[in-house]
Amino acid sequence: MRLERLKQKLDIIYNQYNRRRYVHPDPLEFLYSYKEIRDREIAGLIASSLAYGRVAQILKSVAFVLNKMNPSPYLFLKNSTYTSINRTFAGFTHRFASQDHIAAFLAGIKNVIAGFGSLYECFLAGFSAENKNVIPAMTYFSTQLITEQDKPGHLVALPEKGSACKRMNLFLRWMVRKDRVDPGGWNGIPLTKLIIPLDTHMHRISLALNLTKRKQANMAAALEITSGFKKIVPDDPVKYDFVLTRFGIRNDMDNELFDFQITQS
Repeated sequence: MRLERLKQKLDIIYNQYNRRRYVHPDPLEFLYSYKEIRDREIAGLIASSLAYGRVAQILKSVAFVLNKMNPSPYLFLKNSTYTSINRTFAGFTHRFASQDHIAAFLAGIKNVIAGFGSLYECFLAGFSAENKNVIPAMTYFSTQLITEQDKPGHLVALPEKGSACKRMNLFLRWMVRKDRVDPGGWNGIPLTKLIIPLDTHMHRISLALNLTKRKQANMAAALEITSGFKKIVPDDPVKYDFVLTRFGIRNDMDNELFDFQITQS
């Protein structure tokens, strides 16, 4: 009965706030500019990989990179060499990421597309319906993005290190789900395999909802929280991620509604 009540309350929040007018400020907004999936997946991977630090700086850095690649990130990479990519992004910095990191990252994307045809096909190559979740595919995908010569640093998530891989899971939410907010496009990955993009804000909410008791926001906690959400929405465990995290980003949300729903669950 408790889960039924919690689902009703989460659906109230979802129905009210799962709208594009509540997206800004969020790097997700950059994906709406790309109708072609081959461009959107590249923009999404860039936007999610830079999604750490102050939100204003995130948006500035993502805009800088994508503006250099417009109107088509796909064609930009197809027609570029590592040298030209490095030259294009000379002087780039985003907290821990340098010019060398972003150049290696983009070169890795270029190599994946050259080898598999698209980022999606690369991810699918590491995916199996028999796997409990997307971790094996994430691991395969990440290794393909890293070349022996150049290292993108923390821009590429490494699941085997035990981190929550929040940015990669965020990218997958954007690309696999499709609703009024998430644009979708990767139709061959089941929603049930996704993992909650876990940051400190979602971790705090999940503790309040008794979805986990783990004190560290790591992959073990992300899997436990995802399992908890699966009991509420078995076919779409990351459904509420966007709306729940809005309350830590925007100042025009009804926090009284949020606090009531959470504390009364």
